[in-house]
This record gives sequence, structure tokens and C-alpha cells, in this order.
Amino acid sequence: MSRCTARSFFTMSGIPSPTWYVDFFTELPNEFWRRAVPAVVTAEEVDLVERRLGLAPGSRVLDVPCGSGRHSLELARRGHRVTGVDLSAEAVGHARRAAAGLDVEFVHADMRDVPRDGGFDAAVCLGNSFGYLELDGLREFVAALGGAVRPGGGLVVDLASAAESILPGYRAEPRTLRTGDITVLATGEYDVAGSRVLSRYRFTRGEEELDVTAIHHVYTVAQVVDLLAGNGFTDVGLFGGPAGEPCGIGSGRLLLTARRTS
Repeated sequence: MSRCTARSFFTMSGIPSPTWYVDFFTELPNEFWRRAVPAVVTAEEVDLVERRLGLAPGSRVLDVPCGSGRHSLELARRGHRVTGVDLSAEAVGHARRAAAGLDVEFVHADMRDVPRDGGFDAAVCLGNSFGYLELDGLREFVAALGGAVRPGGGLVVDLASAAESILPGYRAEPRTLRTGDITVLATGEYDVAGSRVLSRYRFTRGEEELDVTAIHHVYTVAQVVDLLAGNGFTDVGLFGGPAGEPCGIGSGRLLLTARRTS
């Protein structure tokens, strides 16, 4: 069996590197997630974006990080002008190939390196990537979003690692996931001192095997709202899913909408 152990994801002490996301999203993990999310789920999430933000036809939308472009492509199919930004060269390449004939641009860059010209009608950060960064990095990212979105524009954030969602009844049980010929063994550990979840994955496809670790930093809803308010985002709505159900203790995810008012 061909085996790749991602040693670069760890410091000398065995703790995952804070910049784990730089090398995590290679072809095998990306292909798994491309297969794992049904098209109907993407459509429901984009429905929420359009409905809650009141997007007019042809709105300019920033999707960051965009991954393989599932939300960017759906937004573009609905007539919006989309810019997707992601640090994974493999994901951006896949998105560009899938975007033929659509008004969408994909940029290979860090999620904090977005245009801060106030030219976007809306920004979306979907797919549970809002918790990738430590607090200082998250502050920088939210400041970038505040610079990118025009006054009156909107924002949607998807966060599955909100403290109110993840901590009640937290259990780190191993899971086995399959999509076609890709199998994933997933295990989790809550790092109390770091207020973060360490998610370890073993991806297997035929003779390929890849061991990688992701970090999701845990923030309270109040922390997130405060960060957004400090960068001009108010009129916050909190939802537990794309249908608009309320977000409460133990909700599996937090979908937050906001409006840039200053």
C-alpha cells in the first residue's frame, strides 16, 4: 500500500501546526468532500444566502474560502458575479475547470487576502471554514471581510464549531465515512487548553492512504458577533440550518447572517 503520513501538519511536540490548512487540502481529501455533499444541500444553502441577504440579480459575491467552488458555481448559475478565493491550488484548479461559461473568477490566495475595496454586495464563508484560524488570524479575516463588503451589503458565516453547538454532550467517537471508493476513518479530540477540536482523518482509496489532522477553533456566538460588530457587521441573525430554523444549545451548526452598516 502507498502510504503518505502528513508529518508537516505537526510541530516537534506532536501538536498540529496552526497553519495545518496550508497543506491539508490536497486531491484526496478534496475529492472526498466534493462527493460527500449532495447538490440539494448546496442549493439549500445558497437559497438561504439569497433569501436572507435579499440578493438582487447580478450581485457581486465573494466566496471565501471557496474550496472546490460548490457555492461559487451555484451562485454564478443563478446569475450572480462571483469571486472565489481559496488556498488549495488543487481545489481552485478543479473549480476553474467546472466554471466554463459562468461569470465567476477563482483566485488562489489565503482567505485573508481578499480585495478590501468595498466592492462586494455580499460575502459568504460556508463549509465550516470560519473556525480554521486562531483568534488573531480570525480578527484579520473578519477585518478583510469588512473591507470587502460595501455598506448595506451582507454576510453569511457557517460555523459548526461554535461553543454552543459543539460542547453540550461532546463525544469523540470514531466514525467511518465512505463515498464511492474513498473511505475515511475520522476521530476527534477536544483540546481544553486550546479551546479547539483536533480532527484526525485517515483517507483510503485503493492503495492510497493519507493521515491528516484538522483544527477547528471553538468560539462562542458572542465572540463571533462581537468580532463582526467591530468591523461594521450588525443586524445579526442566528440559524441552526438553511431552512431558517432557530439556533440553540446543541444545534449541529450555526448559520449567521449579518449586514454591514458602517
